Amino acid sequence: MTDINNSLFTLAELCIKCADPAEKCALTDEVYGRLLSGELNLDENKLPAPIGEPGRPSRPHLVKPRELPRRRLGTAEGRATLLHALAHIEFNAINLAWDAVYRFRGLPAEYYRDWSRVAHEESLHFRLLCERLEDLGYVYGEFDAHNGLWEMACKTAHDPLVRMALVPRVLEARGLDVTPGILKRLQQAGDNAAVKVLEIILRDEIGHVEIGSRWYRYLCEQRGQDPEATFAGLLEEYVPGQIKKPFHYEARLKAGFNEKEMQYLEKLGASRD
Repeated sequence: MTDINNSLFTLAELCIKCADPAEKCALTDEVYGRLLSGELNLDENKLPAPIGEPGRPSRPHLVKPRELPRRRLGTAEGRATLLHALAHIEFNAINLAWDAVYRFRGLPAEYYRDWSRVAHEESLHFRLLCERLEDLGYVYGEFDAHNGLWEMACKTAHDPLVRMALVPRVLEARGLDVTPGILKRLQQAGDNAAVKVLEIILRDEIGHVEIGSRWYRYLCEQRGQDPEATFAGLLEEYVPGQIKKPFHYEARLKAGFNEKEMQYLEKLGASRD
């Protein structure tokens, strides 16, 4: 009988359910290390539970995106609100990566290694942002945040192809687009420490979106679906009217988008100008 403590799926679920941020990050590192050392297996002791809310601390208080204040980066508090928002995205991204491991079964072992690595890197990003936040005199949980990433996880929990298309290739890819502008504003504010953190995050996130692109195309191939047409259909079904310009072309091409997809995204973005 398989020891459930050696099941990657069981441990991924524990990571998702862990509510304390520091413990979630430590557990994530431990599970990823055990996976790399060959201790863990992909035996399915039970089917994944229906998706629910992940473990999270009682704060930050979650509100609608439009209820969040504008961030003015000329002050320490303004930069802190930005870093807090980014930290919250990275905290959610840990849960999203582990849910991609836990929820979708029967995929190649490389898929589970990829998404476990993403969880590990997202936990590093979260800690780097929290350290910079603390340098400014604040802690994670002090400001309100929104739950958009996890809401998309719930909408895509039924199908790994839909998840790969819409979380890495839409929501996380949007992060690639906006980060250069954020970096510029932080440079203008003289916050070189925050700039260094965001440069690390941008580098890693290109890789994360590329992982999503690669497994999206793999799943399309397995099902005999055209990836470009399928992606366009999913954008229309799930995020109509929500694609925005400008796009970080270089980053998106490195992350697995092709020229045909970029032309299509340009058309969608132009419709919002």
